[in-house]
Amino acid sequence: MKSHTLAVLVIDENRIRASIIEAGLREAGYENVTIVHDINGIARRISEINPDVIVIDLENPNRDMLENMFQLSRAVKRPIAMFVDRSDEASIEAAVDAGVSAYIVDGLKQERVRPILKMAISRFNAFARLNRELEETRGELENRKVIDRAKGLLMRSRGISEEEAYALMRRTAMNQNRKIIDIAQSLVTAIGLLDPGENA
Repeated sequence: MKSHTLAVLVIDENRIRASIIEAGLREAGYENVTIVHDINGIARRISEINPDVIVIDLENPNRDMLENMFQLSRAVKRPIAMFVDRSDEASIEAAVDAGVSAYIVDGLKQERVRPILKMAISRFNAFARLNRELEETRGELENRKVIDRAKGLLMRSRGISEEEAYALMRRTAMNQNRKIIDIAQSLVTAIGLLDPGENA
């Protein structure tokens, strides 16, 4: 996505700093920039504005303000670049845990805006990809458990081998134009209904 097509939301209570950031963004080719100075009701504003990337600039954030911003970053599922003038190790760890894509200490310099935003977007996309892969792997593991359970049920009820049980499910899936996991799930559910002890 080209920088000029990205919608950037800047959250900064300090109007002078916000205008410097806006100038830096526009100079870097970001044309669609929205500035918000009031952090009250910010989640609602984010949902209205629907930005591609969020820049949060906090001068001297206290613990509560940081925690609010971290909760926000967990909820919005967008790349977030957070700039703070000072920080400590606990805040940095909390930022990472919250999924902040870039946590920059020592404020924001105009010339650093573009590379930092690019890095924030890249890190966010990499993190999102890892999360997707993890969810897919979890799903595959769950499917494997259901299929193994269905095979076990077929082996016991029909007195057949594991290979025969799998072949039977596969054949049924092909005949019904369904996935093996759907057949296995139906079998596990049906056996559970007929013999509740099987699901114990």
